[in-house]
Amino acid sequence: MDLESIQLRCDHDPASVPLLDVTRSNNPLREEILSAVKRVIDSGQFVLGPDCTIFENSIAEACQTTHAIGCASGSDALILSLMALDVTSGDEVIVPSFTFFATASAIWQLGARPVFVDIDPATFNIDPSRVAAAITPATKAIIPVHLFGQCAAMEPINEIARREGIAVVEDAAQALGARFNGRPAGSLSDVACFSFYPTKNLGGFGDGGMLTTARDDLSDRLQLLRGHGMQPRYTHQVVGVNSRLDSIQAAALNVKLSHLGEWTRRRQQNASRYAELFKGKDIDQVVTLPSTAPHCEHVWNQYTIRVPHGQRDELRKYLASCKIGTEVYYPIPLHRQKCFQSLGYRPGSFPETERAAAEVLSLPIFPELTSREQQTVVTRIGDFFQAHKTGAGGQERIAKSA
Repeated sequence: MDLESIQLRCDHDPASVPLLDVTRSNNPLREEILSAVKRVIDSGQFVLGPDCTIFENSIAEACQTTHAIGCASGSDALILSLMALDVTSGDEVIVPSFTFFATASAIWQLGARPVFVDIDPATFNIDPSRVAAAITPATKAIIPVHLFGQCAAMEPINEIARREGIAVVEDAAQALGARFNGRPAGSLSDVACFSFYPTKNLGGFGDGGMLTTARDDLSDRLQLLRGHGMQPRYTHQVVGVNSRLDSIQAAALNVKLSHLGEWTRRRQQNASRYAELFKGKDIDQVVTLPSTAPHCEHVWNQYTIRVPHGQRDELRKYLASCKIGTEVYYPIPLHRQKCFQSLGYRPGSFPETERAAAEVLSLPIFPELTSREQQTVVTRIGDFFQAHKTGAGGQERIAKSA
């Protein structure tokens, strides 16, 4: 099978597979959500109302921690957490370079310096050994990111932080429900940050965020900071921000939260099915499949394969022509972003991060994805590599035809 043949096969196949289809999860809950929103409208309590309190308490319970503080977005949660820890100009905060922009921009906006480190190539998460090497007298905090739905190696990271007397902030935006050593994301550090952007495992109908902590002092400070630093009314102890969770988002999220466990189970089932399908066609000999680290429970916000030999973009283009959605999270590491050039990093500074940025490709993994859709995705990927006949001496590295 050559490239022209597989393109013809693709062109004549009407099947399409979206990267994400939020309507499939929202539609069955439509009337219940509309009813919850109507109650908010009728109550007139639109900001930090009773629905917000219910949602905060539910998230605290789900994360097995003492406090949950709602805010306007996951990005704001990161900024608020650093403000509560008194991160300011002259401080350094250690972060992975392979993450969404908000992780580092929160540091930058407070005048502090993001200190980037490389990742573990198996998990895409921050490498604890690199964290230890990056600590200086100016280090104020570490932000491990639970990327793609899997917790970072929190045990060694927390040990480093305890030894050095610095704070740890979990960026758990993609990992609600994930666990490390049996403990939920959100309970593994001084403070954790969540996002309810619509693409997340628990997605709202706009922006929304949450912070969790077991520390009473941080909870008090976060509640103060999210409302202009105002307590009591019109009395400002500190300069805060305006970042409050609105009641309509909370009401909708309260409805959806009861379904999160089932949605997580389906994502895990889909990840297992992908592994079986890829291995059944020997495609796992060509691409690298994602894995779950020891002591972790993965919630699969993304299912991210590695495509080597510079073929990632060509494969993605072919899948797009087959109406199969994919995404690259993330094509440009943060240390290579123009806005951070003044930090002095150069190409090659973090080889594992740069290799990941060149190889990663995220496939559809949403809970309502059907087995037939997954078979279509894997078949098309198999067709692509079959046509290329990759491997030494021209021998095929895929033994079975798609």
